[in-house]
Amino acid sequence: MEQLPDFLTSKRRLTARYLQAFAGLEQVRMMQEPPGCESNYWLQTLILDEAFADQRDAILAATNDAGLMTRPAWTLMHQLPPYQHCPRAPLPVAESLARRIINLPSSAGLVSLDDPRR
Repeated sequence: MEQLPDFLTSKRRLTARYLQAFAGLEQVRMMQEPPGCESNYWLQTLILDEAFADQRDAILAATNDAGLMTRPAWTLMHQLPPYQHCPRAPLPVAESLARRIINLPSSAGLVSLDDPRR
């Protein structure tokens, strides 16, 4: 608990760096805290525009080949074998997000790009 304030500061700094890095790309956006809220930025998430959803896996492959360790967000429960035949409502928003989300490295221990120790 004593390290929590430093972890949160580090994660906010990392998020700011990601926001800066992706600012010029109209095809992507990052999840950000809503006004009046303070996120812990536990996980930095990049969301591809729907028109680029088909490129997610290629982006994941390229970033992982470069050592960045990105990953898709999740597998929706209704797509897992034990639940594929269970009743459910239509989930178009969740399915769209699952196709477009890329989770970025989010550790509080990551060194920022402007850190002289890098």
